[in-house]
Amino acid sequence: MLERLDEVIQDIEHGWSSRRLLVVGDLMLDKYVWGEVSRISPEAPVPVVHLNHQSHQPGGAANVAMNLARLGAQAIVIGYTGADEDEKLLLEGVSASGITPCFVQSDGFPTITKLRIIGGKQQMMRLDRERLAPRSDEDRQRLTETVLKHLTSCHAVIMSDYAKGTLTPEVCQNIIGAAQESGIPVLVDPKGTDFSRYAGATTICPNLGELARAAALETRDLDTLLDAAESMVSRYKLDFLTATMSEKGIALVRPGKRILAAAQARQVFDVSGAGDTVVAVLALSLASGLEPEIGIRLANIAAGVVVEKVGTVPIEKHELLAALTSEVALHAHSKVVSADDLAARVALWKQHGERVVFTNGCFDLLHIGHISLIEQARQLGDKLIVAINSDRSVSDLKGPERPIVDQSARARVLAALASVDAVTVFDDPTPLRLILAVRPDVIVKGGDYNPESIVGAKEVESWGGQVRIVPIVQGFSTTRLIEKSKR
Repeated sequence: MLERLDEVIQDIEHGWSSRRLLVVGDLMLDKYVWGEVSRISPEAPVPVVHLNHQSHQPGGAANVAMNLARLGAQAIVIGYTGADEDEKLLLEGVSASGITPCFVQSDGFPTITKLRIIGGKQQMMRLDRERLAPRSDEDRQRLTETVLKHLTSCHAVIMSDYAKGTLTPEVCQNIIGAAQESGIPVLVDPKGTDFSRYAGATTICPNLGELARAAALETRDLDTLLDAAESMVSRYKLDFLTATMSEKGIALVRPGKRILAAAQARQVFDVSGAGDTVVAVLALSLASGLEPEIGIRLANIAAGVVVEKVGTVPIEKHELLAALTSEVALHAHSKVVSADDLAARVALWKQHGERVVFTNGCFDLLHIGHISLIEQARQLGDKLIVAINSDRSVSDLKGPERPIVDQSARARVLAALASVDAVTVFDDPTPLRLILAVRPDVIVKGGDYNPESIVGAKEVESWGGQVRIVPIVQGFSTTRLIEKSKR
C-alpha cells in the first residue's frame, strides 16, 4: 500500500509540472522496423520479417528525459551527438516533447543509434551504430561547462550512463561536486563495474546483474547482493542505493535497513526502457520532496506499465495515475476532490480512454436506495463521479433541519464505496456548472425523472453523451428514515 497517497496524487497532478530536471548521459536514437513473421528464409535458418512500417524515437539518456516530459516535468538533456541526419531526428524528437536539448557535437563520432527489427511483438535483431573511443579534452570541457550552466536552476540531476564514453570519472565527479554544493540530488543509472566514479551521488540505481558485476560476485543470491549494496552505500558515500530486481521489484538499501517494493504481476513484452522509467520517477519524487521509500513504490508501479509495451516507450502521466487506481480504492479520502482537481482527473481518465459517468444528489443518511443508484450508475462506465449538494444547498432544498450529516462526512462515506471513483461537493443550486466543467459521457438519475427535466441532460447530449434514468428501490428515502427515528 502506498503511503500518503493523497499527497502523492496531488504532486503528480499539480506539483510535477513545476519541477525542472537535468539529464546528462549517452544520447541515442532508437529506430524500429516493424513487420510480421510467417516463414523461415530458404537462404539461412532465420525468420523473414515482412516490413509494415518504420519509426524512431529518442533513446538512452534522451528516453529518460522523455519519461520526465511525459510525466509533466520540465527536462533539459545534455550529451554528445554527431553532426548527422540522426542528430536532426533526435533533436526533432526531444524538442517536440517540450524537452530543452543541449547537444554537444563531437567530431569524428556519429550520433549513437540502435535499430531494432520487430516481428509481431518479438524483437528479432538489433543493429547498433556507434564509435567507442575517448572523446577529446575539449569535448569533455564543453560538456561539463554546459552541465554547470544549467545545473543550479534544476531540482534534481540524473546521470544516465550507457558506457558509451560520456560520463567519465572526471565528468561524473565535476557534476556530483557541483550538485552537492547546491543541495541538488543526483541519481545515477550506472554501467560498468567501477561505481567509484559515482561517489557522493544521492543514489545509484543498478539492476541485479550490474550490482553483481560491480561487487565482483557471481552469485544471484539476493541477500548476498543486498549485503554488497549496503557496503557500497558507505564506501561511496551515498544516501542510499536503489536496486531494480526485475520481477522481484525494487530494493532500497541504507546502512542497516532494507525496504523492498514488490512488483505487481504483469504481462511482459519488452523490458527495454524500464530502467529509464524507474530513475525518472524516483528523481521526480525526490525533486518533489517525497521520501525515497515512497519514490521506489511509485517507480515500481511505473515500471510495471512500461514493460507491457513493445519498444522503448516512456510512461505517460495519465498511465501512472490510472495504475494508482487500485491504491486509490483503498484510500477513501483520496477520492474526495475539489471541482478543479476533479476536472484534471477526468481529463486524465479520458486520455486513458475511460468512460466517465456522473450522478448527483444530497445523499443525506445513506440508504439502500442510494446504494442501488450508485451501483447501477457505475455499471454504465469505467469511472463514476458522485457530486453532492453542500450543506447550505441541502438546507435550501430540504429545510433548515437538514442535512442530518454534514457535507464532509457525506463525501467521505460515499468515497468509501468501491463503486465510486470520485466525490465532489457543489454549492450551486444545480450541478450544471460542474457538469460543463467535467463533460461526462453519461449522466444518471434515479426515479421518475424524464430527460427534459434533468439538469445538464441537453448539454451532455450535445457532446455525444447519454442520459440514463435507472429504477429506484421503493420504500426507502432519507425523509422516511428521519420520520421513523422520530417515532
